[in-house]
Amino acid sequence: MNDLRELRPGLWRWTAPHPAWRPGAARDSAGDWPQEVGCVAYAAPGTLVLVDPLVPDDGWPALDALVRAHGPRVHVLTTLRWHRRSRAAIVERYGAQTSRARAVLPAGVETVPLPRTGETMVWLPGPRALVPGDRLIGGRRGGLRVCPRSWLPGMETEALRAALAPLLELPVAMVLVSHGPPVLRGGRAAIARALAA
Repeated sequence: MNDLRELRPGLWRWTAPHPAWRPGAARDSAGDWPQEVGCVAYAAPGTLVLVDPLVPDDGWPALDALVRAHGPRVHVLTTLRWHRRSRAAIVERYGAQTSRARAVLPAGVETVPLPRTGETMVWLPGPRALVPGDRLIGGRRGGLRVCPRSWLPGMETEALRAALAPLLELPVAMVLVSHGPPVLRGGRAAIARALAA
């Protein structure tokens, strides 16, 4: 787990090298993403919530420490089906729950389904942090951008922008993306700029 960093009390982000990453992908192709992917941990009451976690072999001691300090329960949320990453290992190690059903989400954790996109983002109202999967990613020069068209089989970019527009109703401070650098302040404005580009 590289750069395990507490962004706000009880909210952490780290990166880890994705084993499926390959160098040399063409710009904006389906394989054009950074090797390091972002993961999030959030201390909800009595539960450590992990979003799209990827835990390398040497990262388990740090995650064990977070679970000891902020568990005892663990809840894993995935934003997209291919972001399961270390989910099975976490379920086995901690007996974690994996449902995104609203009735079983820990207090202070909400999901934001994006119809027809294959993605469900995670909204943490306390720290005002939005955790997207692939539909919003880090910009090439900071900020955010909508994912490349090649990442959207069966969907046009304008339809994706329309699906993302309701995010502007949230008072987002931070956008903790999976791909690229996170936005740590001015999140709602960064989303607005990405949708207008």
